[in-house]
Amino acid sequence: MNTAARLFAPLLLAAFLLSSCHTAQKYVESGDYDSAIDLCIRKLKGKPKKKEEYVKGLELAFRKAQARDLNTVEQLKAENRPELWERIHDIHLKIRDRQNKVAPLTPLVAKNGYRAQIKMENIAPMERESREKAADYLYTSAENLLKNAEKGDKLAARKAYGLLQDLQRRYYPNFREKDKLLAKARDLGTSYVLVEVKNLSNKVLPRQFAERLLTIDKKGLDSEWRDFSFVEEKGLYYDYRAVLKIRDIDISPERVQERAYTDEKRIQDGWDYVLDKKGNVMKDSLGNDIKTPRMVIIRADVLEVFQSKAARIAGAIEIRDHDGKNLLETCDVSTEVLFENYASTFRGDERALTPDSKARIGNRPLPFPKDEDMLSQAADRLKPEVKDELRGSRAIL
Repeated sequence: MNTAARLFAPLLLAAFLLSSCHTAQKYVESGDYDSAIDLCIRKLKGKPKKKEEYVKGLELAFRKAQARDLNTVEQLKAENRPELWERIHDIHLKIRDRQNKVAPLTPLVAKNGYRAQIKMENIAPMERESREKAADYLYTSAENLLKNAEKGDKLAARKAYGLLQDLQRRYYPNFREKDKLLAKARDLGTSYVLVEVKNLSNKVLPRQFAERLLTIDKKGLDSEWRDFSFVEEKGLYYDYRAVLKIRDIDISPERVQERAYTDEKRIQDGWDYVLDKKGNVMKDSLGNDIKTPRMVIIRADVLEVFQSKAARIAGAIEIRDHDGKNLLETCDVSTEVLFENYASTFRGDERALTPDSKARIGNRPLPFPKDEDMLSQAADRLKPEVKDELRGSRAIL
């Protein structure tokens, strides 16, 4: 290291230390005492010779932070409002964590002998009191909400469920009859929905139609507060009835259409020699025979058979209240199943066939599907639409 560097290095170090101390002072002056504490701890931790400015900085910031929080707690207690115990408990946790951070440094003595006065509060009984009273507040609030839920207020039940989960997560895993209230809140807050199918089309549906339609993935349909059933259970109160009303069933006749057409193509089929007036083969300048391509038209006669049949189902999903009297929401649903088959044969020169004709050559006519099979397939196609409409219903709370 050269002379200039050796002289300049101490100045840089001093500037850095003054800057750090100045930052801690700024934190204190702005009221951000915990940031000042964290900064001073980083500067003091692991240092056998502790600088006085950081010892005093930690002492001051700690004293001010403790005084501010304890004073806030007293003010909140003076308001005598049960809902404030959650905030009081949060402050007690903050004091506890702060003391746990500073405790390893105590007794805190600077290298010049200055001893910081760090007063620790006996926070355990304070924290225990606020935890019990905060938990009691949440528990009592949940009980009151469940009284409204018993009168049909599902949102109150869900709010009670959330409060009890907060109690369990933040304060006590087990508290009084918390689990019993949670189960009650879950039941009262859940909307139970019975899904039914009614055929109003005046046409006969296959027996398995409703069964296939209602084999919807229940796990994919249920949500946190919605429970769907496809078979009515005795003794279970259903908040809603979702009725799929089939109003129109249309199955077309079995259609067979024939079409005959001819594919033509001009191709080369050998060579023709060029003759002179005497009938001799003409020669080019090199002595080779002169010849020209022989072009011919080839044909293939195609017979095409097109089979078609369609089944269409249309209806609506109605969301009604528990007894089915009041219509809350309706949405139309429909689906169509098509059967189509091309079968083609040809006579003539296969080389004349177009690519489209070649693709259908060899297919044979197929048996038409039964009406029952097409309706069952329609039920499978209708399921995703029914599922999406039920999941997206705004009428079901």
